[in-house]
Amino acid sequence: MERGYIVLLMVLIIATGRGEGQLVENFYSSSCPNVEGIVRQAVSTKLSQTFTTIPATLRLFFHDCFVTGCDASTMVSSPNGDAEKDAPDNLSLAGDGFDTVVKAKQAVDAVCPKVVSCADILALAARDVVVLAGGPSFNVELGRRDGMVSKASLVKGNLPDPEFTLSQLNAMFAKNNLSQIDMIALSGAHTLGFSHCNRFANRLYSFSSSSPVDPSLNAEYAQQLMNACPKDVDPSIAIDMDPVTPRTFDNVYYQNLVSGKGLFTSDEVLFSDPASQPTVSDFAQSSGDFSGAFATAMRKLGRVGVKTGSQGSIRTDCTVISS
Repeated sequence: MERGYIVLLMVLIIATGRGEGQLVENFYSSSCPNVEGIVRQAVSTKLSQTFTTIPATLRLFFHDCFVTGCDASTMVSSPNGDAEKDAPDNLSLAGDGFDTVVKAKQAVDAVCPKVVSCADILALAARDVVVLAGGPSFNVELGRRDGMVSKASLVKGNLPDPEFTLSQLNAMFAKNNLSQIDMIALSGAHTLGFSHCNRFANRLYSFSSSSPVDPSLNAEYAQQLMNACPKDVDPSIAIDMDPVTPRTFDNVYYQNLVSGKGLFTSDEVLFSDPASQPTVSDFAQSSGDFSGAFATAMRKLGRVGVKTGSQGSIRTDCTVISS
């Protein structure tokens, strides 16, 4: 009897000690049973207004989870301009991602007021935009609470840089319990969306003293980029990250890497480094392998730094902590 009690106690300690043990797929089954359908409808409506809904929402989820965990702290607005969203690395987050979550939250709260967190709505919306773009579906674990802190100063050093090496990428993802395969799969989100020219201009005009253009870039692609992004281009100009199928969630991103058409150094290094090349080659050849790995990685990403119970709150307004 005593031995059984000790084993049970150990199981409880292990379960409560892991953030990932605190989320469950059917968290709202009795308190808001239709939450997934309500969010999906709100996301679809927003998508019908602008395609940017898809890449903006997915990127917002990633940026939120990597800074203080998946707690919707990136949603918060500060009158002093010092919230997470105000950090330099987050200024390029498109407003349509924020608006998608706000609209979904309003729709959910019209049916289940003060029950579902903004963090859970963002996690659901991120899954929904992947599906709406033709990507894999997967079950989303729920039960996150919204964070109580949102500071711009917490962002620096917690998001990957477009010039990162493989080891730097792996170190940053490992901090969030994500493996190299998870990292390569999540990088596949670059199959959607766009980037501003200044994020990769160094690969075109100032790569090294001997070669202004990064020699790992496909020459034809480099010329396309130069045409779209001349040296003194307007900083608001943006181009598609996937030059082939920019509006479809598919494995063409990896096929582009194999062809020397990765936009960022941190994209191309996934193929040029022998430690990650086999995974890129596999994803380029098998959309099924990529889809499975991406779904697994998204579920793992959604467990990063989650707040439960008294660690967080349920905001009524996703942009205000005190709500």
